[in-house]
Formats: sequence, C-alpha cells, structure tokens
Amino acid sequence: MSIRLKTAGEIDAMAAAGVAVASALDRMKAAAKVGVTLLELEDIAREELKRHHASPSLLGYQPSFSSVPYQFATCLSLNDEVIHGLPRPKALKEGDLLGMDLVGNIDGWHADSTVSVLIGEGKPNARKLLMATRDAMWIGIRKCVPGATLGDVGHAIQTFLEKNRLGIVRDLSGHGVGTAVHEGGLDVLNFGQPGRGVRLEPGMTFAVEPMVTGGSGRVRQAPGDPWTIFTADHTLGAHFEHTIAVTEDGPRVLTALPK
Repeated sequence: MSIRLKTAGEIDAMAAAGVAVASALDRMKAAAKVGVTLLELEDIAREELKRHHASPSLLGYQPSFSSVPYQFATCLSLNDEVIHGLPRPKALKEGDLLGMDLVGNIDGWHADSTVSVLIGEGKPNARKLLMATRDAMWIGIRKCVPGATLGDVGHAIQTFLEKNRLGIVRDLSGHGVGTAVHEGGLDVLNFGQPGRGVRLEPGMTFAVEPMVTGGSGRVRQAPGDPWTIFTADHTLGAHFEHTIAVTEDGPRVLTALPK
C-alpha cells in the first residue's frame, strides 16, 4: 500500500487540528474530577473543538468492524477498558483511571491524541502504569527520525515496557493519520525488531500510541459491543497517543499546545 507523504503546508494544517484536540484534552483533563460524568467530558470536548472551528472526526465514523456509525466525539475508557470506551452517564470516582481519546478535523485534515489520567491520588500500581505508558510513548516518538524504521520505534517501546513488567497490547497499534482518521501503510506496533518494517521518511504522519495493561496485555470484547476493548484479566489499562510528523529535523508533535 502506498504511503502519502505530506508537504510542509499539509503538516501545518494537521497541526491546526492538533491544537484543537490538545486544547480539548487539556480542558477535559482539568474537569475530570470525582462526580463528573463521562457525558459531561464528552460535552466539553465538543464545545472546545467547536471553539477552534474543528469538528469531531469520530462522530459518525463507521469502521469495517461495526454495523453502525459511532455516536460520540470521544472514546472514554475507564479502568479495565483499554480503548474505545463509550461516553455514558457514569460518574467518576476516587482512584479511577480514565483514558480520553479524541480526533479532530479542520478542512479535511485530522489529528488524533489520547491522554490517560488518574482521578485523585490513585494506587501505586495505577500511577506506575500511567507514568510508564506516557514515558513509553515519548521513547517511541524520539525514534521517529528519517532513516529509522517502525521496527526501531516498536522495539524501543517494547524494551521499556517489558523492563517495567507491564503488558503490551499486541492486537492493537498506532496508524497513519492525515486526510483520514486511519491511513493505511503505517501500522505503528508497540513491539518490534530493530531495522525491520517501513523506513521512515520526511512527510510521514502517524499516531504513536502505546496501549498497556497492568497484567498480561491480552484483551477481549463484550458480546454485543463492537467498540470497547477490555483487559482479559480485568487489570487496569492505560493509553497515551500523539500524532507526529517525521521531518528532516526529527519528529514534530502535531497534537500539542503551542509553547
């Protein structure tokens, strides 16, 4: 499958969508307190995207595995839900671990990001999982330079997470992002062998997104729910994600607030 390389202007267009996403996630993170419901966080995401003249890419999105379009702007995954949890009128409680995933679109250019947060202090195992997943994402991003391979990226993430004795979800991966939420040809696995896989070139844009569990890394789905992916052993799951562009100067994070 051919991989579309983006021009500098197209990367800037994705970054505009990325700022909208980052701003929405920042507001959601600040609002994620005990007693707040997942639907309230969904409303915040929609409001903030609208303020940035962006639209929610996931609303009405229909991948091949679902017979119906997705009905929300966000995926909000709680505790043993690793990814694709549904917004619902459930109130957050002390110690919850919440993953907040959002994709925004401006003028046909998409950007995808996820942040996981603890509600309150959280238990030591939850804090370790959250911090290690975030660190693994950045370790992978730093490998996204011209001439490296996706195997280099996955191997760096894998080595770090295995050192921390955490479970890597091998059934799921990062993906190309651009004029579609999921562009083909750039499956960013969270494990791999150095020097293997697609060789990175300037203009490639994709999501680096470790999905990690406190247990085995194996996942399951509930009957009748095509979306939510749970840990098979009921341990906690965590998820961090940035959309990045490979440039001559190294990786450019497109889903971050301007400094």
